[in-house]
Amino acid sequence: MHTVYIGTAGWSLSSAVASRFPLDGSQLQRYAQVLDCVEINSSFYRSHQSATYARWAASTPEHFRFSVKLPRSITHERRLRDGAAELDRFAGEVMQLGNKLGCVLVQLPPSLRFEADVAAAFFQALRQRFGGMLACEARHPNWFAAQATGLLTAQRITRVRADPPAGQPGPHVPTTSEAYLRLHGSPKIYYSDYPADYLAALAAELHAQTQADNWCIFDNTAAGAALFNALDLQARLRDAPAAPAHRAI
Repeated sequence: MHTVYIGTAGWSLSSAVASRFPLDGSQLQRYAQVLDCVEINSSFYRSHQSATYARWAASTPEHFRFSVKLPRSITHERRLRDGAAELDRFAGEVMQLGNKLGCVLVQLPPSLRFEADVAAAFFQALRQRFGGMLACEARHPNWFAAQATGLLTAQRITRVRADPPAGQPGPHVPTTSEAYLRLHGSPKIYYSDYPADYLAALAAELHAQTQADNWCIFDNTAAGAALFNALDLQARLRDAPAAPAHRAI
């Protein structure tokens, strides 16, 4: 059975949205009683202790899932080269999430071009450490050409569908049956609220996808829109009739 995971980047609950969540517990515990997943972006900037990941896992319901962003030391500083030791450290930490580790997210800098040998070695090393879902948000145009698409497909790496689609020169071309959407806010990235018609079309599309798991993460957190959009989409998806998919982004 496929699942649609809807969540936000981080689980901070502002006073404006706090009434939509239970009153008791930590912010993560309250968040996880309402939404199905969360994306951990802080791991991009700094390491977290294994005990921290274990505590987060223990704080959430059995069905809840985490997506964890790969450290920038691997993607932006080493640029996918010679990162075995850092991958080992990261894997040892996040594996404390157990079966609640739903995805590892790889976000690449806009300046990083696709190099087939480098990418192949990196994703092979990543796949050796993680058997579950791996998602890649590349932002240089040549990561969307046929050779990169073929490599991501062969190594079962889900190409992120991003809004706005940074670097993407044409329509989204999926590389696995799963989907990972990162909605950053448009037209003002990280700030803009998504309008009702966009969320309605997205709910219809996600409702129609029945073959694999789909993730939808709202990253328009700067002005607090993400949680409202996630809750709106969740409600629309719950009530959505079966319909042909609409391409929302």
